Amino acid sequence: MIKVLMVCTGNICRSPTAEGVLRARLLAAGLDRRVMVASAGTHDYHIGEAADARTIAAAARRGIDLSAHVARQVTGADCIEFDFVLALDRGHLQDLKARRPAKAKVELALLMDYAPGHPLREVPDPYFSDRVAFEQVLDLSEAACAGLLNRLAARLDG
Repeated sequence: MIKVLMVCTGNICRSPTAEGVLRARLLAAGLDRRVMVASAGTHDYHIGEAADARTIAAAARRGIDLSAHVARQVTGADCIEFDFVLALDRGHLQDLKARRPAKAKVELALLMDYAPGHPLREVPDPYFSDRVAFEQVLDLSEAACAGLLNRLAARLDG
């Protein structure tokens, strides 16, 4: 089984969205039993909380259910347990590199690295924005998860 972890700041907006998008794509591709997806935050601001209500609503409009999400903080052990740990912005990536134990073989990258043709390399934080920003997070997650799904499928076939 391949394990993928999405990481943002508080694990209530961007990373749960990316987790939900990838989970839906895996289900549609019949790979949901071969790839496990989770999410976490670099900070402890929202541990134990549900996803932001605006995140849940935006995802629901696209048929993605995030109602069971519970925020947690990323740990160094995640870099050993997961095969891919994907940051939503460069600050998260730097934080993850600092937490990664020396023996970890994890692939650390930006989520948007899987959407190479897209002009944005980071997923902007929608927390202090409007509904449009939450839709943009979904759009960017969709673009990146399409490429990520191809990478995961190739690894499973290889």
